[in-house]
Amino acid sequence: MTLRLRLLLAFAFLSVVTAVAVAGAGYVRSRDAIVQRAQDNAVIETTNRVEQLYPLPARPPDAASLERIAGKVSGREGMALARARGVSAGSMDPSVITPELQSLVSSGQVGWQRVPYAGAVWLVVGMQMRVSGGGSSGIEVYVLRPFTSEIEVVDELARNAWLIGGAGLVLALGMGFLAARGVLRPVRDLRMAAWRLGQGDLSARVPVRGRDELAAVATTFNSTAASLEHHVGELRRMEADARRFVADVSHELRTPLAAMTAVTDVLDAETAALPGVAGQAARLVNRETQNLTRLVNDLIEVTRFDSGTAALALDDVDVAEVVSRTLRMRGFEVSATLPPDVRARLDPRRLDVIVANLVGNALRHGAPPVSVRLSVEESSLVIEVADSGPGLPEDVLPHVFARFYKADSARGRSEGSGLGLAIAWENARLHGGTLVAGNRPGGGALFTLRLPLGGER
Repeated sequence: MTLRLRLLLAFAFLSVVTAVAVAGAGYVRSRDAIVQRAQDNAVIETTNRVEQLYPLPARPPDAASLERIAGKVSGREGMALARARGVSAGSMDPSVITPELQSLVSSGQVGWQRVPYAGAVWLVVGMQMRVSGGGSSGIEVYVLRPFTSEIEVVDELARNAWLIGGAGLVLALGMGFLAARGVLRPVRDLRMAAWRLGQGDLSARVPVRGRDELAAVATTFNSTAASLEHHVGELRRMEADARRFVADVSHELRTPLAAMTAVTDVLDAETAALPGVAGQAARLVNRETQNLTRLVNDLIEVTRFDSGTAALALDDVDVAEVVSRTLRMRGFEVSATLPPDVRARLDPRRLDVIVANLVGNALRHGAPPVSVRLSVEESSLVIEVADSGPGLPEDVLPHVFARFYKADSARGRSEGSGLGLAIAWENARLHGGTLVAGNRPGGGALFTLRLPLGGER
């Protein structure tokens, strides 16, 4: 449920409760007052009319005298009934007199009761007529008068109460909508700014309105975003400087390394003629020069990826032929399953780099036999490189393609540059493919390369 809907429901609930409490209480009090006043007036009016008949004649009442009494007390709108000693007379229907009212009147009290009659509500008032000495005359008088006007007033009160409650509800919903709009606008601005910040737009800011709590939150967000923008800018600047430094140093090292490589190649050709220690030193210098050259070349390749200048030279190639040439040129002794006539549009040089790094890593850190398998799954080219070693530990898998990552920090320097798997992963990503590391169920590491056959990126 949205915050706007919750606010509207809260205002609606509050207005309903308030309307019910105020209008309901006012309706009940007004209704009771109207009904009570109407009943009191009816009792007083009936009593006055009965008193106008005093003094009563001394003779026992007959039907004619009871008819006269009923006619005097009935009034213009009502009907009356007078009865004594089993004789009754008048225009009122005796069936509307309830046993409760009759018992109350028989005890000498004045009673009244609302009863349904002729499809409406009527009021029955009953009392005994007294003789001059205060005793009972034995005559009971009942007056039935309509209660229609009072009921209409009460109904009008009920309608007004409903109208007031409905108007209050509409007003509360309108106020709730305006309040929700005013409260949620800063929240919506904050959400949009946070989304933009998450998408990398560090210039996202929230307009500050007023001096309430939401304004304080907006101010805090803006200061945090400004601080984040500053620190990220500094980090980016430092990272750009570091990349530029690595690129510059790598390029500067290529010229002296070329000279050193030429010299070490000459020394390597003469190592057989050199005495023992000198020959070992010459071979060591040649090997380390080759490692340094490989490291510099890998660093230059990484800087191309980081700067976004690495590009594909796509061509329609026979994948089995490219992989076979890679294995043959480097002298890798592996088991290869390379079905013919698998063609794909890709960069053959970068595929050569990927396969060489994967197989070289398997031979250095795994155990033979190492296998390379080529297959096609739907619209993807799949190359799997597996070894028979102990496999990759679970804590190493998330970092296996990180630059210069070592599974064992105590492990000495290896022959590789520490960038081979990272470069293979970048080349796979450049093709729009994936490179995933895992373990085979029977043991050993498994690297799976997937590239689109059509060269899509």
